Amino acid sequence: MSSVSTDTNQTSAKELEHAAAVRDMFSGIAGKYDFLNHFLSLNIDKRWRRKVSAILADELERPDGLILDVACGTGDLAIELMERGSANIVGTDFCRPMLSIAKNKSEEAELSIPYVEADGLRLSFPDAVFDAVTIAFGLRNFSNWENGLKELRRVLKPAGRIAVLEFSSPVVPGFRQLFSFYFSHVLPRVGGAVSGSRGAYEYLPDSVSRFPDQKGLAELMRQIGFSDVEYTNLTGGIAAIHTGIRT
Repeated sequence: MSSVSTDTNQTSAKELEHAAAVRDMFSGIAGKYDFLNHFLSLNIDKRWRRKVSAILADELERPDGLILDVACGTGDLAIELMERGSANIVGTDFCRPMLSIAKNKSEEAELSIPYVEADGLRLSFPDAVFDAVTIAFGLRNFSNWENGLKELRRVLKPAGRIAVLEFSSPVVPGFRQLFSFYFSHVLPRVGGAVSGSRGAYEYLPDSVSRFPDQKGLAELMRQIGFSDVEYTNLTGGIAAIHTGIRT
């Protein structure tokens, strides 16, 4: 998922246009979003989210802990985090149809997760309130990645941890070409046929191609002010989890 600021004093007209387009796009595919995520990834995305919860095991074990899942979409990661620990989880996204689905899924699972409709570049939370912040497949959709990371850092407590799960650059040469073909040609056809919006699934590989690779994102996080930045490649580098500590 995605989020972008609507403050015209801080956001360019191009960024605002990007915001509206992304919001409309995800609103249009919300009903098919979960099915296609799991089908097109062969359910590997579920394993990736479990890896995030394992990395945050210490934070999740604290009954007084507070963790924010930004760009939570339909709630998959927020639900995973809630089921794996005792911490309090909050989800936020700027796409209301996605949040409605997240709320319904949480209620069906008998989980108490508050979902807040909010802009990821201008979160509706005070400074330094969360023990950890997560974002899965959302950062690349921000109109400004640097400002997005700054906002995530703002709401973290000192020594709080960030975990970014995002598509990245495959590191196995032969596999890289195979995945690139699937991502650029097969996925848009299948995703478009099922969702009725081929544009949304053409946008996906395009947004990934413009996003920093593993080392580039790690360096950006360090520049923003995160320490102990590390990343873990998943499934040959199709995706990666970047972590860091707010200094």
